[in-house]
Amino acid sequence: MTDTRFDVLGIGNAIVDVLTHVDDGFLKDKGLNKGAMQLIDEPTANELYDSVGPAIEISGGSAANTIAGITSFGGTGAYIGKVRNDQLGNVFNHDIRSAGVDFTTSPAQDGPATARCLVLITPDGERTMNTFLGACVGLSPDDVDTAQVAAAKVTYLEGYLWDPPRAKEAFVKAAGAAKKAGRMVSLSLSDAFCVDRHRESFLELIRRDVDILFANESEIKSLYQVSGFDDALQAVRRDCEFAALTRSEHGSVVVEAQDVHVVEAHPIDRLADATGAGDLYAAGFLYGFTNGGSPANCARLGSLAAAEVISHVGARPEVSLNALAREKGLIA
Repeated sequence: MTDTRFDVLGIGNAIVDVLTHVDDGFLKDKGLNKGAMQLIDEPTANELYDSVGPAIEISGGSAANTIAGITSFGGTGAYIGKVRNDQLGNVFNHDIRSAGVDFTTSPAQDGPATARCLVLITPDGERTMNTFLGACVGLSPDDVDTAQVAAAKVTYLEGYLWDPPRAKEAFVKAAGAAKKAGRMVSLSLSDAFCVDRHRESFLELIRRDVDILFANESEIKSLYQVSGFDDALQAVRRDCEFAALTRSEHGSVVVEAQDVHVVEAHPIDRLADATGAGDLYAAGFLYGFTNGGSPANCARLGSLAAAEVISHVGARPEVSLNALAREKGLIA
């Protein structure tokens, strides 16, 4: 078996987040579903951008945020995602590499611009995301280095990548390469609306390839089309080895075969922006998992990272998660 170079390899949509504050009336006027993610075209992205006030541009993308979180914990991470050779593409390249992530995907030389997500933050800290995928749709199986996949303990895939057809092919290639190399595969369901679009193919992938599943309460209930969380929990335990299910302020539940670990949310002084909470929860969990942590302690690391990221605007940590975890006694 190939030696591991990375704790986790993430594959996802390489996106630059544009964060701005709006009120609930703005969402209503624009016909937007609060708390959801919707795909938009470039003209709509430009129209929304022109309608809001001052904004902050920060590199994002769900899996990229997770891998940046893992390196902040002191883990090793790599990332595969497609940008264009434009200004926002250069921003993304700089930010992810400066976070200590191995990122070597070749940028597109033509075609759509680098993806951006307009994140509309309401006063309660909830975020409504409007995503122009741009260059992300150009991610293809050719961008997946199977040797790199084989060198990662876990390959982590974001559910949003299931939308663009060629990216979906890259996703499937990576999962197959990981399994062939005897590695583990992890999937984030990403969004309940994403689950609605791809429920059957997600279930097929989970049952065939996924070892560690991440989902929030609404996503896991949508996946199994049940109204109760306990029903969803019982269903998922039959389909994968580990499921880490987040429940916002109620903490998280980790399902491991016949064992269920319930972990409280890490307390925060104030909710500034919920963007990236699930991404950073996955970062803490996967860092712990790939470094020998128990399921419950993995969940505690996830809760700590999620609490840090929702305490400020932006989906990546502002402090060293390694130092924070040491301070809280969660890592030695």
